[in-house]
Amino acid sequence: MGVRIIGTGSYLPEKVLTNKDLEKLVDTSDEWIVSRTGIKERRICSDKEAASDLGIKAARRALADANVRVEDIDLLIVATITPDMFFPATACIIQTKLGIKNAAVFDLNAACTGFIYSLSTAQQFLQTGTYKTALVIATETLSKITDWEDRNTCVLLGDGAGAAVLRKQKGDSGILSCYLDANGQYGDLLNMPGGGSRIPATVATVKNRLHYLKMRGNETFRIAIPEMTKSVKRGLEGCGLNIEDIALLIPHQANIRIIKALAKRLSIPIEKVFVNIDKCANTSAATVAIALDEANRQGRIKEGDIIELVAFGAGFTWGSCVIKW
Repeated sequence: MGVRIIGTGSYLPEKVLTNKDLEKLVDTSDEWIVSRTGIKERRICSDKEAASDLGIKAARRALADANVRVEDIDLLIVATITPDMFFPATACIIQTKLGIKNAAVFDLNAACTGFIYSLSTAQQFLQTGTYKTALVIATETLSKITDWEDRNTCVLLGDGAGAAVLRKQKGDSGILSCYLDANGQYGDLLNMPGGGSRIPATVATVKNRLHYLKMRGNETFRIAIPEMTKSVKRGLEGCGLNIEDIALLIPHQANIRIIKALAKRLSIPIEKVFVNIDKCANTSAATVAIALDEANRQGRIKEGDIIELVAFGAGFTWGSCVIKW
């Protein structure tokens, strides 16, 4: 019996913000952004859309793909760093709007690694038989915490959501292994300082722009590549496979240079690496979930294929998930 992903879904907001649009907001250029990040455009949610709204749309598509009824869901995990509010959990909001009943629901915050952490968590509950059908959603509205005056970060971020439905089923397909790790000593390299109990919201914190995402990019870049490389290898070691066994690698979409450096270190052809950063940008926890759904719907994943998800995010957190489709 293996825990399988039986359906995927994703949603991107309608509004497209191109690099040309950003040229009107900050001192940057399309050539500079593309050459350094690989990003050409990103999706931006409307003022009326929150993380739950995006997540619900992705969830409905995943449920339809899995041919699973809302009534069958007894575990809901929502990965996000941009919840609708501190409490209640965004999972509770989505639960109500979707009509899920008699289920355990909670949010999980592992930043960009959130979807992988959530898949691993759901796998444990399903494998033990505690729950039967899990819905995992990764949803982010990073535009709400983006400093549109900071050209070093605003060019990187976008909004979106992805989802997956999981069940334990007979056969050798499913999640083969997950590797999760973290090191909190790097927390000051990528964070949002204001709004929590450490620095509560005040007029001064708003004036000092502390409620926006802050990142020291170069330091983050240098740590991300080796840790993502290690994550891929450790994930494969966990199920006795090798790099050559991977049919498709789906990495976190933070920067095309990180993705290419990762492929080079792993000696994996770039053709076997899924990339959609050019049109989606970095959507934190949602990046891998969106990419997985797109790869699934584009026919990039065939039954029996070995695929691996890998991500790195604030915390720092990192991890991987090896799946036999």
